[in-house]
Amino acid sequence: MILSALLTSVGINLGLCLLFFTLYSILRKQPGNITVYAPRLVAEHKINERRQFNLESLLPSPGWVRQAWQPTEAELLSLLGLDAVVFMRIFIFSMRVFSFATIVGIGILLPINYLGTQLSDDSELTDKSLDSFSISNVNDGSNWAVKYFSRNNEHTGRLLLNPDYDIFFSRLWIHFCAAYIFSGVVCYLLYYEYSYISDKMINCLYSCKPLPHDFTVLVRGISTSLGHTVSEDVESFFTEYYSSTYLSHSVVRRTSKLQSLISDADKLYRKLAHLKSNKDTPRRFKREGLLGLFGRQVDLADHYEKKLDDLEQQVRMEQSLLAGQEVPAAFVSFKSRFGAATALHIQQRINPTEWVTEQAPEPQDIHWPFFSASFLRRWICNLAVVAACIAITILFLIPVVIVQGLTNLDQLGTWFPFLEGLLEITFVSEVITGYLPSLILQLFLSLIPPVMVVLSSVQGYVAFSQIQKSACIKVLLFTIWNIFFANVLSGSALYRVNVFLEPTKIPAVLAEAVPAQASFFIAYVVTSGWTSVSSELFRLLPLIFHFLAKVFAKKDAEEFKVPQIPYHSEIPKIIFFGVLGITYLILAPLILPFLLIYYCMGYIVYRNQLLNVYVSKYETSGKFWPIVHSSTIFSLVLMHIIAIGIFGLKSLPLASGLMVPLPVLTLLFNQYCQKRFLPLFKAYPAECLIKKDKEDQNDPTIGEFYNRLATAYEDPAMKPTNYLLSTDSCSTPLLRSAEVENLA
Repeated sequence: MILSALLTSVGINLGLCLLFFTLYSILRKQPGNITVYAPRLVAEHKINERRQFNLESLLPSPGWVRQAWQPTEAELLSLLGLDAVVFMRIFIFSMRVFSFATIVGIGILLPINYLGTQLSDDSELTDKSLDSFSISNVNDGSNWAVKYFSRNNEHTGRLLLNPDYDIFFSRLWIHFCAAYIFSGVVCYLLYYEYSYISDKMINCLYSCKPLPHDFTVLVRGISTSLGHTVSEDVESFFTEYYSSTYLSHSVVRRTSKLQSLISDADKLYRKLAHLKSNKDTPRRFKREGLLGLFGRQVDLADHYEKKLDDLEQQVRMEQSLLAGQEVPAAFVSFKSRFGAATALHIQQRINPTEWVTEQAPEPQDIHWPFFSASFLRRWICNLAVVAACIAITILFLIPVVIVQGLTNLDQLGTWFPFLEGLLEITFVSEVITGYLPSLILQLFLSLIPPVMVVLSSVQGYVAFSQIQKSACIKVLLFTIWNIFFANVLSGSALYRVNVFLEPTKIPAVLAEAVPAQASFFIAYVVTSGWTSVSSELFRLLPLIFHFLAKVFAKKDAEEFKVPQIPYHSEIPKIIFFGVLGITYLILAPLILPFLLIYYCMGYIVYRNQLLNVYVSKYETSGKFWPIVHSSTIFSLVLMHIIAIGIFGLKSLPLASGLMVPLPVLTLLFNQYCQKRFLPLFKAYPAECLIKKDKEDQNDPTIGEFYNRLATAYEDPAMKPTNYLLSTDSCSTPLLRSAEVENLA
């Protein structure tokens, strides 16, 4: 790709970003659109969705930037939780890393690369290949003559040139030094962030009120005695062995059929509520027969009420039948955090596969369906998920091959000869090579996160946060392999895959292949990074669905759902751009300012989204940060391996050899961080738990908390769900008893 093609891609994406920012600043002020751009505030009744129209609302304004910038981190923590703070710390860490990287890369390495003559590109600046700004342009054995001078005291006493001490200093040694210095800075920032987030976790534990999941463990694989129920055995076991700390337990039951009935009843309830709240609805009658075309006419409201009453009776009957259908799993609650931690980390029975304990999730975080899954079913599902991931990875190579064909006009002309005339037009060729490939790849990649969530949900996880974390890891691995390695190795895939069977050739292969794809990844950062951030702010799809619902469904504002923060799709994207930036630091530093702009834009945009759009429905207590740390370490080691190969290809074997200790030191640093910080992300230390338990002893509300804890982990499907019908069917919507309790 030449520089003009990159500039075309940058111009297109910059225009899209400005367009999205402008439209957002206008549409967010229009009546009826607040549910799209501030659903969290509407749900919390902090803003009125129905605002009056005025001419000033048609003028774009950057006021949202100031509002997003103002809240402090402490305010974010109190409003959104620790996960949101950790999410923003990823942006802060990345901005610090790439601010330093941009100074080194653009200020030092880029001029050195550009002044090289290895590629012999004498064209104008805008027509130069982007390889002219990469390490590929530095001459093999390119030297600067450095002369030693000596003082000849026997003659004139002046500095004289001593030809016997002429040495040569390769320009590549500057890249060598940059790799060492940058690795040290990144490791320092990683240590600082790990320490900072660990302190935040401890402070959150000390400052928060008692939470059910801190006092509860999940026990699975419960073996029952003959003639005893699961509930009886659980109570007998923990009363005997944990008599001083045991509080209560809730046995899990098979409720998949019951949950389906309740889901149907909820859908019917919403239809009836909507029908009764709109007294001017023209269609209030339908036929009972097939597709509403046959049979006698019935009043829709009466028809729905009758079906709802029947479903309610079925739900009550199913609840009474499920009282004895227990699953060998139970939530066991204790009187103290330390008591729960003791039970969590001690093997309960001689057979380690029985009475297995794990940390209980938050009550609202529980994913109930897979409690009833047997061990064999979970094992089979895991194998099926692995096979599905492999199949998706192979199928995704098809768009990768298409994208690589678009970046090579000669290859594209060979595939489609009728396009040769069109490809000769300068602007068309620049758009095809600079913008279209990364756009196509991004469209295909947008399908992956929801697929990974589905695959993770069938693996047997019992918490939505575990599903989201698992999906995050899957999306990250998929992105690194299919976007980075597949594109890098696509030139001669079969040969390069075989090379991985000979580890000694890996550095040389990567050193040859990775720099060749620098131009593609720069365009990818601009297209996938800049445009995705601005489109996240604009929320085009929710805006379209909002207008369609207003026009056709005529839904009320109270029926919308506040979206959950999509950590599983956004964190892998942020990490992947970091992988690209670190990998290309010494290879093609031109990518660095584009990454820095992306992180700066993302920092402001996602602060705005967290404050106005998304809601945190459950917490992982910052457990996404170890993923960021490990990915950054991987990026550094990958950069080191490529540097070893590039110095070897550039006829600088001494630098190549001296690079070998750097990945070893990086991995040792990672090992130290794993020992120093990672245990805290798995369990709190006894010192903190006992200190917090002593504080709770003086809390006058702890007794009330214990009462709520006894029922906190009951399956929602087993709770009473009476549907109360209003007497005035034309003016008052229906209310379900569970919702009345929540409002109270």
